[in-house]
Amino acid sequence: MDTVNANAFLEKEPLGRLMRKFSIPCIISLLVGALYNIVDQLYIANADYLGSFGNAANTVVFPLTVVALAVAVMIGDGCCAFVSISLGRKDGERARRSVGNAVVLTVVSGVILTAVFLIFSDRIITMFGGRVNEETFALAKEYFFYITLGIPFYMFGQAMNPVIRSDGSPNFAMISTLAGCAVNIILDPIFIFPLKWGMMGAAVATVIGQVVTALLAVWYLRRMKAVKLSRQSFRLRGDLLKAFLPLGITSFLSQITLVAAMAAINNMLHRYGALDPVFGQSEYAQIPMAVVGIVMKVFQIVISVSVGLAAGCIPVVGYNVGAGRNDRAKGLFTRLLIAEAVLGAIALLAVEILPHRLLGAFGAAGESVYYTDFGVKSFRIYLCMMIFACVNKASFIFLQSLGRPWVSTFLSLLRELVFGVGLALLFPVFWGLDGVLYSMPVADFLTAIASSVVIVATYRALGAESARLTPPVA
Repeated sequence: MDTVNANAFLEKEPLGRLMRKFSIPCIISLLVGALYNIVDQLYIANADYLGSFGNAANTVVFPLTVVALAVAVMIGDGCCAFVSISLGRKDGERARRSVGNAVVLTVVSGVILTAVFLIFSDRIITMFGGRVNEETFALAKEYFFYITLGIPFYMFGQAMNPVIRSDGSPNFAMISTLAGCAVNIILDPIFIFPLKWGMMGAAVATVIGQVVTALLAVWYLRRMKAVKLSRQSFRLRGDLLKAFLPLGITSFLSQITLVAAMAAINNMLHRYGALDPVFGQSEYAQIPMAVVGIVMKVFQIVISVSVGLAAGCIPVVGYNVGAGRNDRAKGLFTRLLIAEAVLGAIALLAVEILPHRLLGAFGAAGESVYYTDFGVKSFRIYLCMMIFACVNKASFIFLQSLGRPWVSTFLSLLRELVFGVGLALLFPVFWGLDGVLYSMPVADFLTAIASSVVIVATYRALGAESARLTPPVA
């Protein structure tokens, strides 16, 4: 088979069919990836010896896994976009070398990040609000240690997932992630309930699942279709790193700035919760952090679908842009924006109508009325701009896949850092705990205004380029 032309179907098949073919497996892969932490929290919340303290500890550690994910997706999504564009230009050699470089960079980054996490564990946990009370800190430290041991495997599986999709195998990318999550789902209840390993059990189950996904990725890399690796592929080259890493910078920033926002939110919850007449009491101090952590997990499920819709389009967009088919890129953008708006509307209805049920899945039945009341309010306020959140995220990723990383980066920084962190720090000064809740929807609304300007400009640019490339009718 001519490996350079193995992905030529991306320029020929109907866009709707391609979107389904690539986005659905990507959505499932990302949902399954999100379920690693969410499944842990579901079982932790329903273990009577852990409860809301375990929930709060899970919330503290969650942003630290996102740091690892940020580095992994920067490498993986950047390589995916670069490989797709290279294959569209029939440049198989640079595609091969970029995949090999991505593999080496991921392994090295995973080892370094694990070492940093282990050395500065206490400081890091404190930074993310783990000192809310002694029991939360102890549980967070236990969970953090074992999760950290699995960081290299987690990063490798997550980074190689988009690379496998760029090779034209979205279904295998999905299956490898599903397999790891299935292992986690099976082992979690065994370790947490009969064995009563607590936070350690939840973490160990997660790590074993991540190892399974990483091993499947290694197996696939040895059998790639459009990109055939050789020893030469694994020699790091500065020109290639400079070429593909910027294409993943938006994915990195969208994750890493989310970590900054989580740190700000957790600390504001800690600070202003202590001033609240109810949550200022020691026995209820962990509730705001535990509840907002649950709301974030539900949001993560929705955003996983949103990102999956957009990220699944990266190989298709990249190949067509590389082949000069901007008309197809424009058509795919239209379909994506409509799908994202529908997704956001469905999610909005769910969180506004069913907050009690969503909260109940995380063990609310065994908690106080303060837990339930704050949880319902958090769902309805914090997630009330879901439509804008989904459209914003899709726009960032689509611009990245067009090979325009800096505009995408600007919008991502605006949302997550300027608005996400800035408003989370500012609003509580005036409105206390409610200010924390209102910071997210306001950030999404303001970002949507900026994104709309870029969306219109992108449509015009794609249309103008398509007109320039279309030959005149005789």
